[in-house]
Amino acid sequence: MNNKKDHIAKPFLKWAGGKTQLISEIKKSLPYNITKSKFTYIEPFVGSGAVLFWMLDNFPNLKHAVINDINEDLINSYKIIASKPHELISTLRVLQNEFHDLESKPEDKKLYYYQRREMYNNREEEKSVQAALFIFLNRTCFNGLYRVNKNNGYNVPMGSYKKPTICDETNILAVSNALQRVEILCGDYEQTLEQANTKSLFYFDPPYKPLSETSSFNSYSKDVFNDDEQIRLRDFCSKLDSLGHNWILSNSDVKGKDINDNFFDDIYANFAITRVKARRSINANPEKRGELNELLITNYKYEQALQPA
Repeated sequence: MNNKKDHIAKPFLKWAGGKTQLISEIKKSLPYNITKSKFTYIEPFVGSGAVLFWMLDNFPNLKHAVINDINEDLINSYKIIASKPHELISTLRVLQNEFHDLESKPEDKKLYYYQRREMYNNREEEKSVQAALFIFLNRTCFNGLYRVNKNNGYNVPMGSYKKPTICDETNILAVSNALQRVEILCGDYEQTLEQANTKSLFYFDPPYKPLSETSSFNSYSKDVFNDDEQIRLRDFCSKLDSLGHNWILSNSDVKGKDINDNFFDDIYANFAITRVKARRSINANPEKRGELNELLITNYKYEQALQPA
């Protein structure tokens, strides 16, 4: 068992839209005046936490972090890792051993997956078991996708992985250690304003505006994040700006798909918009995976930001 504090925490989930690929661009956009002194980092749509863990590892001046998400099962998993990592590891180890033992029995393996998915959707298990089921499904489902129906039922089919890593004990312990510096909230993103102080940096990674009718991963929760929600988020960002807080926001570049689609260019016209390269890694058709533009939007100019190392 490895519980070394110098092990670097990394996301414990596979996640559609995970930001590991964008960290180099986010690094370039960080405001110099914030990161050179003690500051609070706030991530209102935490997802897999790629940027969170990178920030915690790279900025010793980050004395406090706040994460939030509307997905109750996701936040429960963060809370269980923070408070009961060994209990979670024990359950994940059982799930991993049982699942791997069925590798030569594909029908039994499939049945096992769907039985655990039903257990998860019943939401009758204690919170640590529910967190283990959440991680199990994430590591064994199709492409690591998280998708629910209008009744909040997880409905992603089983993936085709052979003996996937379900219990990454070393990383769970590293994540647990990192989360001791983090306040974990669950609910609407606007509540995070209560945690801000004069030296706060917000990073927003909301559900992306779909590039097409078939490309939406917005069914991340039972509530749809539509254009009205994108505008409400813009209004919140404008409020933060008026209060003197720094923020960075990422989203899809719909203009790259349709040159006449100025949705984000219009609603964020008062802020700095930069187009950066990203890689699409989740698509049922491998030929449709690849590089595309995404947006990084800030309420300060890039010349105020850190320069790349």
